[in-house]
This record gives sequence, structure tokens and C-alpha cells, in this order.
Amino acid sequence: MKMRHVRALAVFGVALVALTGARGSGGGGCDNHSSSGSSSSSSGGSGSGSHHDNDDDNGTSGGSVSGGSGSANKALRDITIDTCAYDAASKNLTARITVKNDGVLDYDYDVTLQFKGTSAVPATATTTDIAVTAGASKSVDMTTAYPGTGDGSEYTKCEVTRANRS
Repeated sequence: MKMRHVRALAVFGVALVALTGARGSGGGGCDNHSSSGSSSSSSGGSGSGSHHDNDDDNGTSGGSVSGGSGSANKALRDITIDTCAYDAASKNLTARITVKNDGVLDYDYDVTLQFKGTSAVPATATTTDIAVTAGASKSVDMTTAYPGTGDGSEYTKCEVTRANRS
């Protein structure tokens, strides 16, 4: 193979890693399926995986964590969205996130998550002081009041919009 072909393949590989995230951005769908790499479930399942459509009538689908591997904000990469749904009983939008601290220091995390949809006004949930020791992970429920009057189906995805660790 000529050097220019090798160089072109290397550039393509770097671009692919930059677009998909070397470590995985921790983003994921909110449904009842799981694979490898992001997140899942609208009614209690968890796991990692690419986005799948939701099979629940009252759950949201889609979830992501901004930042990815190229982000300067390492706290975003430590978070995965496990579940994201509308809870009809409490009339709340709920999400469960997992914060995984792969570092050698203990951290406290502050996380802001938004529930979004095509026709929905974004709804925000915030949690602070999630203490995660070095090498450990911790799951936390995030909840915000449902601002609508329907069945919550207009909320189709969750996204961690801000995360800090100290």
C-alpha cells in the first residue's frame, strides 16, 4: 500500500473516533433494550447500548450525554443515562443516571439533565453533590414536574446538558 493510502486511512480512522467518541460519550437511548455503549430503559431496565425505539406507551426514548471523548469536561464522560420516562402515577419526568468515577480521586458531581421532544418545552432536572469514590459508581434518580397536561409522550429524549465534578 502506498504511503498516501495509509495516511488517508489514518485520517479516516481519527475522524471516525472523533465523531463517535473513543471512550463512548455515555449517551444512549431510553428504552427497554440494551447493547454496548450508551444506555437504556423507560421503566426500570438498564444497560448500555445504542438508541432503540421505546416499547412503552408512556416512556421517552433517546438519551445522550453531551461532550464525548473530545470534550474538556471529563465529568460528562463519567455519566450514563440508564432510564428516562414519564411517570404517570406521580406526573413527573424521571431519569436514572449512573456516575462512574474511573479516576484515582474522590469527586462530588453536579448534573443538569433536560427532557426534550420535538413539540415539548424542555424540562430540566438538577442534582448536586453526588459523592462518588475513586474507582466506584453511583446511580441517582433525577425528577422534575411534568409541565404538560397530556400523557408525556411529547418528551422523546433525555440529555445531560451540564456536569461538573469537584
